[in-house]
Amino acid sequence: MKTFDVVVVGAGSAGELVANTLAKKGKSVALVEKLRVGGECAYVSCIPSKAMLRSSQVRSAAENIVSLGGSQQDANLGEDIDAFPIAAARRDRISEYRNDSGAAVDVNEAGVKLFRGTGVIAGSNLLKVGDEELTWGDLVISTGSTPNVLKIPGLEDIEYWNSDDALSISEAPKSLLIIGGGPVGCELAQIFTRFGSRTTLIELESHLAGKEHPDIAVRLRQNLESDGVQVFVETSVTKVEVESSGQTKVTLSNGASVLVDRVIVATGRHPETKELGLDHLGIEVNEKGAIEVDERCRVVGQEHVWAAGDTTGIAPYTHTANYQGHVIVNNILGIDAVAKYTAIPRVIYTDPPVASVGISESTDSAVRVISARIELTELARTQTDGESGGLLILTADANKGVLIGAFAIGAHADEWLAEATLAIRAEIQLSVLCDVVHAFPTFGQAFEAPLDELRTLAAKR
Repeated sequence: MKTFDVVVVGAGSAGELVANTLAKKGKSVALVEKLRVGGECAYVSCIPSKAMLRSSQVRSAAENIVSLGGSQQDANLGEDIDAFPIAAARRDRISEYRNDSGAAVDVNEAGVKLFRGTGVIAGSNLLKVGDEELTWGDLVISTGSTPNVLKIPGLEDIEYWNSDDALSISEAPKSLLIIGGGPVGCELAQIFTRFGSRTTLIELESHLAGKEHPDIAVRLRQNLESDGVQVFVETSVTKVEVESSGQTKVTLSNGASVLVDRVIVATGRHPETKELGLDHLGIEVNEKGAIEVDERCRVVGQEHVWAAGDTTGIAPYTHTANYQGHVIVNNILGIDAVAKYTAIPRVIYTDPPVASVGISESTDSAVRVISARIELTELARTQTDGESGGLLILTADANKGVLIGAFAIGAHADEWLAEATLAIRAEIQLSVLCDVVHAFPTFGQAFEAPLDELRTLAAKR
């Protein structure tokens, strides 16, 4: 049996951060991981998808080289689908060929003891990893999430992909259907359609992009359709069957059917908590399988057990996991820290991207929500960059005079919306935000007119 100050189960972004930081602060730390150090994001999720999106963006820009003034004649780019292997090779270099050996070395050099295998809680202060038995002063759970599995007649009879599979291939299929119009589904749809795959996107809800502002979701759908994606909303898959040709026939709830070479299931993920042995600590997960934590990321009802990342079911993004990891580190070190989730940004990295932060409505009677918007076609930067425009919507609490939400689709929105993230987190007054000077010409100037409108609306009682 081996005893550590801290045992971290799961070496994703949060777990790796917690382990390395605490080890460098002098704590004895064990890190348990059954797959890759660094988690899914670095190898089969965030990084490879953004690499592929970037390649598709460059290709799209090159197709417009004449209209953008870069050449007198069109570029000879060859067939779209033939370029996919080149983009995939670049993706694999950036994601280190899905090999975590470098990250494992970094963990060891930080002073962390790495255990490869599945960690299972076997007692009130005991974790088993194969034949190894570990005890802890503090336990940190950051086991991430796993793809949802759909129950569709015939689906189990085909070799469908999840998003990890789709971001690991070296050749694109000629045709595919994506089930799920959330962030991952939308990003994959744009990647594959721009690289020549005939792509169909299916979404059960009334609009794409999950809980994002519906007006922003409309623009996202329009952009995907202009790329060539066939989009069905308020639609589900009722049956999947293999044809004699080897292709897959997908029957939809609207009566239509689509014949494709590949099906991708991108219907979200759920916390990976089922096999952890949480019952030995008296920990019960909620209806979504998530571990509930308090504002310090301490597991509810526990003194020395913490959780971070997708395991908690709170804002399932890598940056949220890292944020929670920092909160846990501080609290274990005796520095009081609390997590606040009012300003966690959300991004769909399509071209152009969708970026949001905060809320568009409130059930709190003390909050008087007001909103204002601007079309990005009004910006000089949109014209100089040859962009198609976009939309920014801002919401504020008129009673407090502060910004509470920002929702955008447009060039580089994932970067310039950070101004709103800071404003919401710091509760900066609208009067101060209206006094901010933006460089000309920049996309950040989009904030000026709607902020001034919000300030005027807030003054009306």
